Amino acid sequence: MLEIDGQDGGGQLLRTALALSLCTGESFRMERIRARRARPGLMRQHLTAVQAASQVGAAQVSGAEPGATTLEFIPGPIRGGDYHWPIGTAGSTTLVLQTVLPALWLAGQPARLRLEGGTHNPLAPSADFLAESFLPLLRRMGLGVSLQLERHGFYPVGGGALLLEVAASEKPAPLHLPERGALCGLSATALMSSVPGRVGERELDAVRRRLPIADEHRHIRQATGSPGPGNALMVRVESAEVCELFTAFGERGVSAERVGELVCDEVRSYLDSGVAVGPYLADQLLLPLALAGAGSFSTQTPTSHARTNAALIEKFLPVQIDFEEQQHDRWQVTVSS
Repeated sequence: MLEIDGQDGGGQLLRTALALSLCTGESFRMERIRARRARPGLMRQHLTAVQAASQVGAAQVSGAEPGATTLEFIPGPIRGGDYHWPIGTAGSTTLVLQTVLPALWLAGQPARLRLEGGTHNPLAPSADFLAESFLPLLRRMGLGVSLQLERHGFYPVGGGALLLEVAASEKPAPLHLPERGALCGLSATALMSSVPGRVGERELDAVRRRLPIADEHRHIRQATGSPGPGNALMVRVESAEVCELFTAFGERGVSAERVGELVCDEVRSYLDSGVAVGPYLADQLLLPLALAGAGSFSTQTPTSHARTNAALIEKFLPVQIDFEEQQHDRWQVTVSS
């Protein structure tokens, strides 16, 4: 049984450990879970991830209680089928999906997964990011998957719903993204739920002043069925090899113009760096490439999450993950067996 110190990695470290345990059949014990957080231990969305992993992997679990800082997880055989996981808060549905998706893929098990909770959360990849940036790359690696956003859910109310359908798929194939290729287009969308429309117009005006996005590629979109208010400003950067989606969230006390500035700063940094993959997509790609046994991409300065995740992946899998700085804000990440 692997012993893992969970004090530095937050919830992401736990979710990665669950995913890798399901994929490899290796048991683990994690101590000091989220010990450095203001509210240490397991919260509702972490418990949902544990529940989802235990059901998909017929696992034996001890310590899965609110506030617990130690968890033991012993996986069994992977089982596809129909699953429904209501988080019950604005906790991220997308992070729970990413906990179980690698094991279903690796085991070739078809499944239908429905989750209820947050779909657009400042601390997690949004449903739009999964649909437009992450899942298309997994399809190139051999995963058969479709995602349907049934209902938007914003922080702090939540109440959104996602449906993910996974086909029986081939084992992950290596993916190499040294460059993003030619820029094919830029677009911006202000996603609104019970927020005055003028807010979205001001956000898009701020984007227009900073990025060369034509009028016909700036849109206001009303959220579907969201039970609470919310606002997300998204800029889509489509290139020949990869599509990146950058998001900033409206919140009380932050002007619409500032929301526009924040997302434009991220986009400009990405475009100026010349890399294929932004920092958040880089975090998400490490595990699929490790399961494939090989892969590489250029990215901006790696996040602490990426380095912590890489170290944990190397505990479970016979791979090496190297981070090589090539120039300012341009790194090469290579996964090899």
